[in-house]
Amino acid sequence: MKNGLKTAVLLAGLAGLLMLFGQLLGGSSGLTFAFIISLIMIGGSFFFSDKLAIRSARAVEVTPEQLPQYFQIMEELTAATGMPMPKLYVSPEQQPNAFATGRGPNHAAVCITEGLLKTLTWEEVRGVLAHELSHIRNRDILIGSVAAMIATTISFAANMAMWGGLMGRRDRENGNPIIMLAFAVLAPVAASLIQMAISRSREFEADRTAARILNDGEPLASALEKLHALSLRIPSSVPPPQASHYIINPLANRKVRFTNLFATHPQAEARIAALRSGAWQN
Repeated sequence: MKNGLKTAVLLAGLAGLLMLFGQLLGGSSGLTFAFIISLIMIGGSFFFSDKLAIRSARAVEVTPEQLPQYFQIMEELTAATGMPMPKLYVSPEQQPNAFATGRGPNHAAVCITEGLLKTLTWEEVRGVLAHELSHIRNRDILIGSVAAMIATTISFAANMAMWGGLMGRRDRENGNPIIMLAFAVLAPVAASLIQMAISRSREFEADRTAARILNDGEPLASALEKLHALSLRIPSSVPPPQASHYIINPLANRKVRFTNLFATHPQAEARIAALRSGAWQN
């Protein structure tokens, strides 16, 4: 409930930022246009997110004959949660990792990498699959799409406002171009920070849900320990826009300033500690 409330507050913050921008623009039709364009772009991404993610990972769908234990674990997890069976894929990536995609429980897919199959025990794989199934169950793809839509609209409108400010436009409706220019620079940064905070919150929630499904936090904690360590050593070819979908940041070995502030994932140590402390039982 705590993370659900946090997500709601962060989404409200994004929406509030958008409305403030609209007020500064004086109800300009430009913001409406930006919102419509963003809605179309993110809507398309939402409905085709599974295909985009699977293609990006170069993943192939597998059958029960090819990976019987993979299917057996997922069948047990979906039976325990009353959820439909998602499509199962394997990516040729050698970095051990996994992600879930799809717009809802009835249109979902789970993908694990070849590196994960080579690295984890099947009990640890169970923890990872419970985490990914939790993302589907919690409709995190929808939440992420809404956050992305608002953030993209703010960025799009900010670019328009910036050009207006740079060209010295000023009228009674739009107000001071200097204020608009400053807001146009800061608003997209604020929107991105809020969007990333939502992503981190949903990871904690998926961890908690997975531990409750298994009635044990250790399989996922052990898996995260291995995945995090190997993500720092084994490079990944995952495109940056897709990185937030994975259970562990696949680009963790890249040097980035202000890592914690701009991270799409919580610190692995914090996630592992929460799972092993039994906090998921509360």
